[in-house]
Amino acid sequence: MRRAVSKAGKLRTILPINQQLWAKFDLLRTLVRRDLEGKYKGSILGNLWPLVNQLSQLLIYTYVFSIVLRVKLTISTLPESNFTFGLWLFAGLLPWIAFSGGLMQSAGSVVAQPNLVKKVVFPLGLLPLVSILSTFIESAFGLILLIVFVAVNTQTLHTTLALLPLVWLTQLLLTAGLGYLAAGLTVFLRDIPQTLGVALNIWMYLTPIIYPASSIPEEWRNWVFWLNPLTAIAEVYRDLILVGEVQHWGEWGVATGISLIIFCFGFAVYKRLRPAFADVL
Repeated sequence: MRRAVSKAGKLRTILPINQQLWAKFDLLRTLVRRDLEGKYKGSILGNLWPLVNQLSQLLIYTYVFSIVLRVKLTISTLPESNFTFGLWLFAGLLPWIAFSGGLMQSAGSVVAQPNLVKKVVFPLGLLPLVSILSTFIESAFGLILLIVFVAVNTQTLHTTLALLPLVWLTQLLLTAGLGYLAAGLTVFLRDIPQTLGVALNIWMYLTPIIYPASSIPEEWRNWVFWLNPLTAIAEVYRDLILVGEVQHWGEWGVATGISLIIFCFGFAVYKRLRPAFADVL
């Protein structure tokens, strides 16, 4: 993880960005690296713990839905089996884990750093992004493992994997927008993280992550696809990694538009509240 964060600094020689923005980027990179190093410092598995957590959820949901409830799933490029269901489930869980984990941690990012908030020169806009990016990087372990499993099972890698960065952009816009909103409001309303935890539990089961979208009643299916950005993100992950063909272009486009609106709104609220942070904390 540390190496992945460090390599991002090489972008300086490629992108024409002014020195002030590069300084903020370098600071953000340092904060993300410190966050990744500090989370599991002293533990035996270290940064492998996120992968262990992801796999444990995968095993539990696969057992419950594929073996106990016998949910049927058909993917043209993969044989029908419990292992295929696990791959399908993992492809949907990865963006959800990165989204929910980053959002929950970003909600308390400002109140957890009162010393930084009271420093006049510190760019407070970076605080919510640190936990969001570190959680996103942690999910990369699971993504690599998923791609390896798919390659071994099908003896091929789909060229659609090259489109994954575009889906990450949608995912990060949505997570950052809600993260800014939650982080700003938490300074004044300390119940926000707890409320967010309840809302995320409901949101997860309203999103076809652990069950196929085909099981949603037809009269509700369009609402779930077009109004819930996480549905489109999870389905496009599966399209790109498992199917090799994007089957949800329209939903993905709408999800990106909604995510951009949420990002602009969340950042605007955060920016409006930011001058009062130091007084409250």
